This record gives sequence, C-alpha cells and structure tokens, in this order.
Amino acid sequence: MTPTDPASVELGELGWTDFFAAQLTPGELGLAPARIAGVHRTKLVVISVYGRSDIALPPQETTTNYAVGDWVLLDLSEGRLVRRLERISLLQRRIEGQNDPQLAAANVNSLFIVTSCNADFNVARLERYLAMANEAGTVPVIVLTKADMVEDTSSYEADARALQRDLAVVAVNAKSSEAVTVLSPWLGKGQTVALVGSSGVGKSTLVNALSLPRQAAGQNTVQETGSIREHDAKGRHTTTARSLHATIGGAWIIDNPGLRNLHVSDLAAGLETTFAEIVELSAHCKFRDCSHKHEPGCAVQAAIARGDLTEARLKRWQKLSEENQKSTPQHTGPRGNKTITKKHR
Repeated sequence: MTPTDPASVELGELGWTDFFAAQLTPGELGLAPARIAGVHRTKLVVISVYGRSDIALPPQETTTNYAVGDWVLLDLSEGRLVRRLERISLLQRRIEGQNDPQLAAANVNSLFIVTSCNADFNVARLERYLAMANEAGTVPVIVLTKADMVEDTSSYEADARALQRDLAVVAVNAKSSEAVTVLSPWLGKGQTVALVGSSGVGKSTLVNALSLPRQAAGQNTVQETGSIREHDAKGRHTTTARSLHATIGGAWIIDNPGLRNLHVSDLAAGLETTFAEIVELSAHCKFRDCSHKHEPGCAVQAAIARGDLTEARLKRWQKLSEENQKSTPQHTGPRGNKTITKKHR
C-alpha cells in the first residue's frame, strides 16, 4: 500500500474523535486509522495522515459492507485492512425488492437535504429525508438552492421550517461564494456533512462551491454538474458515486447520487422525531389505539379543529408510518451498526 499524495492532515482534521480512539484494543495501538474516501466495486480508497491510497479487503469481505466516511484500521506493514470501527452514525436506504440496505455515508455529523426553489420543492419527499436523517443520528439542515432565481424565498423557508421542530433552513445560491458563509456553522474543522436530494437541484454545484481547490486538496474535487428542465424542475443525474471531499472550512463533505424515490423502512425513531407534535398529541387521545379518524376524545383531531395541525400533515404521517411498518425487517444491534435479519413468512 503506497500513498498517492503527501500527508497534509492530522487525524482530528479527518474527523477522528475519542469515540473512535476508545475502540482500539492494546494490541491495535500500532495500527493506522484511516477514513474511507471512496467505495468502488472491487476496492476501497482511504485517506490517513500518510495520504490517500487503495487498500485490499480482508478475505470474504465485499465493498458493500463499507460506506464512505467509515473509519478502518490498517496494517501498514502488510498493506491490509484489519477491521472497521463502530460508527457514530450511518445513513442508509432500503431499496424495494432488496434484502440488504444500501449504505450511503457513515460518521456524518450533519445532513444537508438539498431542494430548490421551484417545482422540485416537495414537503412529502422532504419529510422522508428528515426521517432518514433523524434515524441515522445526524443533524438535518434543509438547504434551498436556486435562491437567486426567485424574488422571495420566504414562503419556501416557512414551509420547510414547518416540517420539524427547530429545523435549520437556509437559502443559498450554490454558484455564489456566499454559500460557504451561509453554511459555515456546519462546516467546522473535522466535521462531516453529507448531501442528499433529487437530481438537478444543485448538489454537485454546491459541493464544488464548498470544496477546496484541486491543488490544495491533493485530489480531484470538481463534480460534474448538469442542467435542469424548467417545465418540471427535474434534473439529469450527474453524481454516480459517493466520495469524500475536503471543504474550505476544514470539514468533509459527501455527495450522494440523486434519488427519485426514497423507500421508507426501518425509520420508526426517525419518523417520531420528524412528526413529534403528532406523536405527543397521540399520547393524550382517549383510546390507546386511536386511529385519529373518528374516535371520540381524539387529541389529534382536536388539534386539527383548532388549526394547530393540518389534515394533510396527519395523512402524510399515517402514510409513512404504515409504509415503514410494512417494509421494516427485524434488526438487532446499536444504532449505526444494525444487523438486518430477514422476516420469515
């Protein structure tokens, strides 16, 4: 294993914390921690204090077990990966018809949920992303792009803030240098941010605006960008693989391919956080198994009658909860390190 570029960072700058250091056993103190910067079909690319390099997987291992952002331990003398450390957070999505979830990003502090100030803005889809972010243990931030293309972004911002308590919402022009300043609270040194959103909303443009210049980063950080169809606000898929990029503020950013559909599964806790006001109201219903439709003493329907909650919001919660219940397999293990077990028919 030979590094491909000179060492330029310390472990803390890569996101290494006491959480990961505490996992090392006395016999592993001589191993080198490294962070996965790219996951390919047959190899992993890692970055460490020694630079970037390709590494070989242990026998019987596949790259599907690893995510960009994972921390691993390397035996430099043999040029091999010894093991992966437990994750502080894990973004994953379950694809309908497949048993195993697709790993999106690991050890992420904040998730930028990117949507644009046009027809792409969809509250139902944003709630799905929020549930995923909450379940993973990350801090969600709604990033409204193409702010320069509308006269006033206040209506978009208000609709987004209504989707979850204390939700951070920012409007940016991804092509402007001001985007770095607006998003700086989440881009501190050693922090990790991941981006999700539909194709064409400006994720790649935003990554390019936030990333270090190619020469400074010692790697190609420029993402291809694509145009968007104005009649339906749908864009061309340009990001095809996840990768770790160094940002101007010292944080690390992970872009994700655009998603047309986000299947809800294994997101019970995430949904409770996203729809916390409905969950709390449900506890005050007269009947424990209240469907919130026609039962007397329903606290949820009372909130709708007062104007504190909308019928549309309730229906979206019911739809996602039902979808999640039907599609969630059994699982064991701590958050971020779950083992999925197939349901038996």
